[in-house]
Amino acid sequence: MALEIDKAEGIYIYAKSGEKYIDLVSGIAVSNTGHRHPKVLEAIRDQLDRFLHLNVYGEFIQSPQVHLAERLTGLLPEKLDSVYFVNSGSEAIEGALKLAKRFTGRTEIISFIDSYHGSTQGSLSIMGNETLKNSFRPLLPDVCSIEFNNYCHLEKISTRTACVVLEIVQAEAGIVLIEEYFLHQLKRRCARNGVLIIVDDVQMGMGRTGKLFSFEHYDFTPDILVLAKALGAGMPLGAFIASKKMMDTLAYKPELGHITTFGGHPVSCAAGLAGLEVILSEELISLADVKGKKFSEKLSGHPAIADIRRAGLALGLDLACAEKRGQFMEEALKQGLIIDWYLFRPATFRIAPPLTITDDEIDQACIKLLRALDLISQ
Repeated sequence: MALEIDKAEGIYIYAKSGEKYIDLVSGIAVSNTGHRHPKVLEAIRDQLDRFLHLNVYGEFIQSPQVHLAERLTGLLPEKLDSVYFVNSGSEAIEGALKLAKRFTGRTEIISFIDSYHGSTQGSLSIMGNETLKNSFRPLLPDVCSIEFNNYCHLEKISTRTACVVLEIVQAEAGIVLIEEYFLHQLKRRCARNGVLIIVDDVQMGMGRTGKLFSFEHYDFTPDILVLAKALGAGMPLGAFIASKKMMDTLAYKPELGHITTFGGHPVSCAAGLAGLEVILSEELISLADVKGKKFSEKLSGHPAIADIRRAGLALGLDLACAEKRGQFMEEALKQGLIIDWYLFRPATFRIAPPLTITDDEIDQACIKLLRALDLISQ
């Protein structure tokens, strides 16, 4: 897009040239509380006056890390009671994979076709898209990709398997939801074989689906939970969360089983805690589904849209004509909209604005989206 940005506020991004844009992608699932929420800025400024980086993560007790970890574990099921902070989603996945292998003593990792987990070598190894992986081989050995929602493929989970890495909603596949019976069978198969389940909630966590964490829509608790993106409320922050018993295995053989210099940066943790309190206090979670439904109702039926899939305030819009993807991007930009397509479904567009978007702002955004769709239908 080559936009030079001057400032951002709420759901809006302002270019140097003076144009104002509605951000319908939230910086790719980061700005759930909007850009520069006043309470997040206040927390950042307060922490700036106290201290910045002090030492590698874990050496000193730093209150922003402690308070955020305490708040998160208080909102999670009892067995998810230990938080390891890192800098990003990819890094959190790396830590989760190491933890699963260390705890189980096994090496096989199973993930799903059309899953996205990051672009470092470990996270790339479990990405479910061969096109994005081939140029970087060899990657991690002993990785197997199976089909999402295909019960027959669950037979590949065995006593050799350390973990299954799962998105409850496959985001980059264009918002594909897990089937409840498939999840039930997956849980049974993993329990029978002593296999850990890692839930990657990097994109769909922090209120995006209408629950604080996506797995809460089901009778299910993962063994390891991975968070990032919106966790930092605009600051870089990731985490993998497990039981203390499991996490403690990273503390011996070797002693520094996992280490990070900047993970859990005090400013990021202060911002994350403030952002979490905004999500909770402003009831953004319960409103996410209502707002997503409003988008869906207003856009459904347009001849340029073949299908709409939705999880809370995350929508995947399938264009009826895939060849018009570029034109739709251009027309939306001219209308003052920031949109984006999904990695593994390039004719499907991402609609995932900040959770703070108002009804009036949804109306404005939909008018602009429908205008852009009209123009590509001519």
